[in-house]
Amino acid sequence: MDANCISYKETGYFSQTVIDYLDNQPDLRSFYSYRPDLKGFAELLENKKVTANRDVLVQVLTEQYNTIKAVDASAVIPSEAINLLGSENTYTITTGHQLNIFTGPLYFIYKIVTAIKLCRTLKDAFPDKNFIPVYWMASEDHDFPEINYTNIGGKKVQWQFDAAGATGRLATKSIRDALNQYKGVLGLSGYATELSELVETAYCKFEKLADATRYLVNALFSRYGLAIIDADDARLKRIFAPVMAQDIIEQNSFKNISATNELLQKLHAHIQVNPREINFFYLTDNLRERIVLEKGRYCVLNTDISFSAEELYQEIEDHPERFSPNVVMRPLYQEYILPNLAYIGGGGELVYWLELKSNFDYYQVNFPILILRNSALVMRRETTSKFAKLDFSPACLFKGAEELKAAWVKRHSQHHLSLEQEREELQSIFERLKHRSYKIDPTLADSTEAVQSRLKHAIDRLEKKLIRAEKRNYATRLEQIDHIKNELFPKNSLQERTENFGLLYVKWGRTFIDELIRNFNPLDFKFTILAE
Repeated sequence: MDANCISYKETGYFSQTVIDYLDNQPDLRSFYSYRPDLKGFAELLENKKVTANRDVLVQVLTEQYNTIKAVDASAVIPSEAINLLGSENTYTITTGHQLNIFTGPLYFIYKIVTAIKLCRTLKDAFPDKNFIPVYWMASEDHDFPEINYTNIGGKKVQWQFDAAGATGRLATKSIRDALNQYKGVLGLSGYATELSELVETAYCKFEKLADATRYLVNALFSRYGLAIIDADDARLKRIFAPVMAQDIIEQNSFKNISATNELLQKLHAHIQVNPREINFFYLTDNLRERIVLEKGRYCVLNTDISFSAEELYQEIEDHPERFSPNVVMRPLYQEYILPNLAYIGGGGELVYWLELKSNFDYYQVNFPILILRNSALVMRRETTSKFAKLDFSPACLFKGAEELKAAWVKRHSQHHLSLEQEREELQSIFERLKHRSYKIDPTLADSTEAVQSRLKHAIDRLEKKLIRAEKRNYATRLEQIDHIKNELFPKNSLQERTENFGLLYVKWGRTFIDELIRNFNPLDFKFTILAE
């Protein structure tokens, strides 16, 4: 593939807060610790305080991967990467995401590829250290409607299921209908059979969604050294237990993050998440409910379960696995149990991480470097050829269809459609009129400007009519712009936020991932347009 890169700002799809972060605007400097560049990584490596229990981490990961080997003895396991995590000179680069069926939208893939490529970049820069890419499965998330579907080839494939509790613990036995639909869209050409076999094994031979997701993601990325972690584990939570107990009792995260959000709002940042007084759920099979403080007792909503402060401490001591951090505490949990240097996320995630630094500081945990995941637009050869014939630059892809059509017609019409010269002449005429009328009566200047404004609007409307009329003369050619925009920006959204990776894999197989790794540059912070 050929790659063209443009700035995120040029796309118009990223918030001003994200752009300001990438541009190193000083107003945001207090909301993170180190810049997302090699200098920042060097500084963090010098100051990094690791709270992770490496022996426990290796043990848990090894056991979790054994579930894959028990089903598929031929599966490739990233054993070397897992074992390296036991060494003091090994660090992780982490990305996380929900357990979307069939991996969900393309950016799921892009997140992981960004982590893999960043690890390679860091290894080149710091050869005496090891860097392991990690995918953190959001197995404790309970927002089933956010993960139970994917869009592929214009078709929405949905898992119909009355789910409750943490999604990672959901049984996959009812997913057969969605699986058949997905495989039907893949078809039989190219690498369809290979991918069909992968999803068939994942969702039919593993009983829980977390295990199915681990198998599928491992099948796609194990050869790149990706480690996949499911933090829904009593041993990992026992390490974090002191923080869980302290935060539930003292409500520190609520105080710290609320204060930070007030500061971010003054900078006109769009707040992504708001903390609660208690930022933990109570978790058992088929149950994940908020913990609230009512009349001096810690109650689990929609149940009869409650604890005194003493009973709560004991419950955390005996059953740490029953306490699940919510969206504002999960990042702290992640950094507590991993020797992590950076978190890779999308624009919204990056902003919500900016809300969290004060809480990290309070608990004396290093705040990771925040990396905006690579974004990409993938163009088939046919689409690339059509767009090239229209003679537009890659950046023009992000303009609206009607704007592109107007630009094309102006360029190719045999008639002079722009009335810019007439506007300039009108401006000159009215400058003279305003000067003359002011001499006669100063109050007439406003009236003259009002007439000028009406005429300007009339010329603008006339120009649009001329362009519309000429568009009809080029209707067939201009339809190509609609087709290209609909293909690359389904539902007027970025391709990566809507389309699943499946059909791209059918076309290119593992080469698709190789090409992403080759062309992504995690520290360059540019939007990548990949053209076949």
